[in-house]
Amino acid sequence: MTELTPRFEEGSPLYDQLYRYIVAQIRSGALPAGEKLPSKRALAEHLGVSLTTVEKSYGLLTAEGYLESAPRSGYRVTPALTMIPTEPPPAPPRPRQRQQLSELFSTSAVDTSVFPYATWARLSKEAVYDSPDLLQRGEGQGDWGLRGTLAGFLHQYRGVNCTPEQVVLGAGLEGLMWVLLQLLPRAVFALEDPGYASLRRLLDNLGRPYVPVPVDERGMSGAALARSGADVAYVTPSHQFPLGVATPVARRSELLRWAYEKPGRYLIEDDYDSEFRYASRPIPAMQGLDEGGRVIYVGTFSRTVAPSIRVAYLILPPALVEVYQAKFGHAAATVSRFEQEALRRFLASGAYSRHLRRVGNLYRRRRDALVSALADWGEIRGADAGLHLLFTLPGREERELVERAAGAGFRVRGLGEYCLQARPRPGTLVLGFAGLPEQEAPQAVAALRRAFEQ
Repeated sequence: MTELTPRFEEGSPLYDQLYRYIVAQIRSGALPAGEKLPSKRALAEHLGVSLTTVEKSYGLLTAEGYLESAPRSGYRVTPALTMIPTEPPPAPPRPRQRQQLSELFSTSAVDTSVFPYATWARLSKEAVYDSPDLLQRGEGQGDWGLRGTLAGFLHQYRGVNCTPEQVVLGAGLEGLMWVLLQLLPRAVFALEDPGYASLRRLLDNLGRPYVPVPVDERGMSGAALARSGADVAYVTPSHQFPLGVATPVARRSELLRWAYEKPGRYLIEDDYDSEFRYASRPIPAMQGLDEGGRVIYVGTFSRTVAPSIRVAYLILPPALVEVYQAKFGHAAATVSRFEQEALRRFLASGAYSRHLRRVGNLYRRRRDALVSALADWGEIRGADAGLHLLFTLPGREERELVERAAGAGFRVRGLGEYCLQARPRPGTLVLGFAGLPEQEAPQAVAALRRAFEQ
């Protein structure tokens, strides 16, 4: 029988110290499987502690399976318990110190300075006090009230035709895209090239097949899509990312005809920043042209309200609604019901529309300031809509410009970062302006210019 000699210290109960000591002895192998322990009374006398202290320790060890007790046999280390002494794991590598770069030119920036805090706070408070039933479990597809209000809003402002039954709400577009992939388990995806990288990363992580399809001045090439062998095409027709082109109705019709030609084909329309156009009215969504139920419309409030408003949505064709109900009909909601109700009131009251006009005017001024600062230096494209533009310095190499910008303290991205097989025009940068205050644009561009012309 192994002698137990813990060293008691002040600061924690004696029974807990004894318990931890015996666990350590078992895990180190000092108390092997089957080893008999002293009786409770003998151990209490040996250690000079109360019988209650030992009883509590042995009780915990037995409850957790370290010890087993048999009548008139005492306590033994569990025979089936195998502990292999090991060296402590190596310390994790120290994280590399990343250079802190300014995100003034980030394409994902959102300015929250004009967010209507007072209005949102009031609506949130009203949602809490007026709707105590929101504490109950909600529909996995999202609350009917928000789904209905959103369907009406999208029809009025984006020309989307849908019913509340077709709306699926979720916490973030990434999660909803994962859901969508489960609805299309055998599909080969066509991705715009150059294009948005988020879906490509998700497909890579899940080992799902995809093919790049080139983009021209009218959006995804219909002819190349027809040759791709894809079943589902992911497109950004209202404002292609990152080229900034809009897909005209003739090309949209060509894409729809491709989808209609074969059962199981779909177009995923990502309408990520369609609200912001500076030279014309917003272009209606392609989903409104779809008469065959082949367009899956996706959107989010992260860019128009705030990144922390993790509410995104899918508008599913009727055939996929049935598939969704079969696969996820019993799932729980992923968005707080109080946040859903606050957002419903935000939309229904007109506060969201007013906020869009306010933030749209802010981004227009920032776009104008950046364009003015760049105008006499290089070539600007894609500045009529969205929250970014393309800036080209002919004769320069993209990698060199990105590195020189980093040397000056700015994080900028080259067009090549968004390409799979496409060959981008040399010396082209993708510059966001939503996070660039207009008064800072001249100085920021001047700093880039000095870095590029050194």
